[in-house]
Amino acid sequence: MYDENGRQYLDCINNVAHVGHCHPDIVKAAHEQNQLLNTNSRYLHDNLVDYAERLSKTLPEKLCIFYFLNSGSEANDLALRLARQYTKHEDVIVLDHAYHGHLTSLIDISPYKFRNLEGQKEWVHVAPVPDTYRGLYREDHEDAVTAYADEVKNTIERAHKRGRKIAAFFVESLPSVGGQIIPPAGYFQKVAEHVHKAGGIFIADEIQVGFGRVGKHFWAFQLQGEDFIPDIVTMGKPIGNGHPLACVATTKEIAEAFAATGVEYFNTFGGNPVSCAIGLAVLDVIEKEHLQAHATEVGNFLMKILKEQQIKHPIIGDVRGCGLFIGVDLIKDQAERTPATAEAEDLITRLKERYILLSTDGPGRNVLKFKPPMCFSMEDAKFVVETIDKILTDMEKECLNQ
Repeated sequence: MYDENGRQYLDCINNVAHVGHCHPDIVKAAHEQNQLLNTNSRYLHDNLVDYAERLSKTLPEKLCIFYFLNSGSEANDLALRLARQYTKHEDVIVLDHAYHGHLTSLIDISPYKFRNLEGQKEWVHVAPVPDTYRGLYREDHEDAVTAYADEVKNTIERAHKRGRKIAAFFVESLPSVGGQIIPPAGYFQKVAEHVHKAGGIFIADEIQVGFGRVGKHFWAFQLQGEDFIPDIVTMGKPIGNGHPLACVATTKEIAEAFAATGVEYFNTFGGNPVSCAIGLAVLDVIEKEHLQAHATEVGNFLMKILKEQQIKHPIIGDVRGCGLFIGVDLIKDQAERTPATAEAEDLITRLKERYILLSTDGPGRNVLKFKPPMCFSMEDAKFVVETIDKILTDMEKECLNQ
């Protein structure tokens, strides 16, 4: 990225500009379609069908109905409506520290937001984040997967005792605001079993992490295993490389229950010809430039050199991630794993002074989050880690001299 004075910045956090800022293929697709036609979605257009077909090839077969929208928040709001109409239930289970969007309905299911606002609604139930580094059940637990899934089961049982009924378990496939968390494989399957038994459905929010970011799979929920398929998948952010575009994918059964109300779903600009042309171009670039394989290669390298820094700098408590979704957990002490919040903020500030854009997340604001554009290179990875090493070394020297 460049500022108004032409100064170059290395962007390590922009997962919206998925295939790169101002990618010429995306710009060209938008321009060419704009010259031909852009209108609302009352008018049928081939781009809409072509795009739905292309997306369907990336997903399990049963996720075959698509709704197009303009933002991730719109997508998650629609997913909530679909779940409630299909199940005839109201309540939602979410993970602690979760964030699902800025609409009122989504603030209500985002502990990251509602804890600082009006608080938790009676129809919202919060389960622990399956964080094996600083959560309830850690890396030394004999069966963290079952233990965390049982927390969801217990949450359901407590809700039932109050006469509540579960419509959905709503989860980011990889919790981002919660601290760049990688749920242990098998967790979603066990949770889905409990939720389905309670008459609810499983919604995978892929808005932050979809479209090949994890490298080995196109969707982050696929990290759980081939035997796991959510009932609804929501998409946003990277889907349009910065253009306002979003999508909800679901099953025929859920879509038919939604249509049975007799009240049509209509979104004026969702799925318009330009948006779909851009969506198609993003898929083309991911494929043409082999960005999934690139995410795996660069991500593995970045993880490796960050873990080398973990050995050198005690402040680095954990390095976790997959592909180009990586978190570096900064701590004050190894025993308690106390979040190094102030130190993380200092590091981020010093990086910006060196024209590197990185940010923090997690409830302690102490987790460095790497979610760069997918064109992020080996050279970029090496440069940012070398700079982090220098800054941490300086910080350690300053601490000793105090």
